[in-house]
Amino acid sequence: MYAAERQQAMTQLVRERGRISVVELAQEYAVTTETVRRDLSVLEDRNLIRRVHGGAIPADALTLIEAGLPDRDVARIEQKQRIAAAAVELLPRADSTVILDAGSTTVRLSRMLPTNLRMTVVTHAVPIAAQLAGSPQIELHLLPGRVRRHTHAAVGPETVEALDSIRADLAFVGTNGLTVEHGLSTPDRTEAAVKRAIVERSRRVVVLADSSKVGVERTIKFAELSSVDTLVTDKEIATHDRRAIERVGVEVITV
Repeated sequence: MYAAERQQAMTQLVRERGRISVVELAQEYAVTTETVRRDLSVLEDRNLIRRVHGGAIPADALTLIEAGLPDRDVARIEQKQRIAAAAVELLPRADSTVILDAGSTTVRLSRMLPTNLRMTVVTHAVPIAAQLAGSPQIELHLLPGRVRRHTHAAVGPETVEALDSIRADLAFVGTNGLTVEHGLSTPDRTEAAVKRAIVERSRRVVVLADSSKVGVERTIKFAELSSVDTLVTDKEIATHDRRAIERVGVEVITV
């Protein structure tokens, strides 16, 4: 295979998978990792892909415009559904306090919460609050703040201040990016402030993120990876990414 043919095939593969590692590309095309890195540099110069730590993602994955919740809700549906189902198994005992962060996967989780388990749920996500408002076993607390149009989540000083008085047994947190070096990250500073407060006010932190978020770094870091107890993701996560995350002390559950 000529270099141009290989580079064209790489571009297509990155688009199909959402994220792929240098090692996987080297194995796929029977070339060295140095050759893959040179190919990725060429493709990035042509604005066909974006290089991230250890691999590549589609060119449009790191746009300055943040994808809105309706757009994200239709992406990688099967993976998010499996991740949410696995998260249900991590729920603490009855009468616990759980924080549900905003996000398309946590919305799915809210639809799966057992109807026979008493709990207090705290959230800043309007779709989650709407889903749980009629549940007789759930004491629902909706955090105050300005609701962002993109994510339908309350943000701002009021939201962060309200979290200061809460101590949760468990938080389910979403993220736009996750790397060992940059930790958990998101494009918006106000969202990052709320997520940071959620992590700080929870005894246990479980991140729900499909594998396309792993290896991606967004502008604003809201937590170190060492602040996370468990990552629930899909089986497409690269082996070297999983091992690096586990070396930090994070439990990785793949579904």
